[in-house]
Amino acid sequence: MSILVYTESENGKFKKAALEVVSYAKAIADQMGTSVTAVTMNADNAESLGNYGASKVLSIKNEALGNFNAKAYASAIAEAAKQEGSKVVVVSSSADSKYLAPLLAVGLDAGYVSNVVEAPSSTAPFTVKRTAFTNKAFANTEITTDIKIVGLSNNSFGLVESGGTASVEDFAPSLPDSGVNVESVDKATDKVSIADAETVVSGGRGLKGPENWGMIEELAEVLGAATACSKPVSDLGWRPHSEHVGQTGKPVASNLYIAIGISGAIQHLAGINASKVKVVINTDSEAPFFKAADYGIVGDAFEVVPQLIEKLKAFKAENA
Repeated sequence: MSILVYTESENGKFKKAALEVVSYAKAIADQMGTSVTAVTMNADNAESLGNYGASKVLSIKNEALGNFNAKAYASAIAEAAKQEGSKVVVVSSSADSKYLAPLLAVGLDAGYVSNVVEAPSSTAPFTVKRTAFTNKAFANTEITTDIKIVGLSNNSFGLVESGGTASVEDFAPSLPDSGVNVESVDKATDKVSIADAETVVSGGRGLKGPENWGMIEELAEVLGAATACSKPVSDLGWRPHSEHVGQTGKPVASNLYIAIGISGAIQHLAGINASKVKVVINTDSEAPFFKAADYGIVGDAFEVVPQLIEKLKAFKAENA
């Protein structure tokens, strides 16, 4: 009856979201008087999940799961849930988890709620708080099925270290033929991932051209942030589509989101509303983004950003 949690990894290393969902699962386990079992896919240092609340880890080592395959992953997690008798399964709200969770729900005949932001307010009935209407409101949702799947919104719960230890067991689930063959995957490995970043620096058409993106990247480097852009920028080919954030791009739930030269179209705001603190730099004081921002600077980005970089570098040097 342990709480089962799927922990995402890449190149053998756990993503930040993986540690967050384990922390969240531990909070549920404490409420229900049970423990946490984590499922890993070709991950190293599985025992480290004990520091975030896992008591046991089911470690899957299978080359067939080297690349993400929603059907195969969902089947493996479902088999783990059945073996452990788990009534609650926790996943993240990453693109991969949102893809596999509905398949997992079908396999387990479970109810699935995505974009959850808090530990359950009640476990009988099982009630969770989730974002609704593109992060403009919250909904308290009751899951009435016997088995429940919770999709935790990124950066909503945080990492909670418990200092515990986890036993690691090899787990070899039977995998279905998914009919999908992944031949190759190209990924950017030299930058902070938008999904995992606590800080995101984003640029829009106000930067006037791709040749001016150097200051965005320099500011991001100083802050240890990911770089992003608005839809028009990616459509123009100034930046890769993988950096496009918004309702039709990647959702962002960072602790700090800095928008430079972005007016704030409703589709863009819908994709970044989950960010905790939003800062906008724009010459147009009437830009819609100012109404959504926590802090705003009316000014020329080509004057403001270099000064901001200089001040941040000086601050870091003084506090090194």
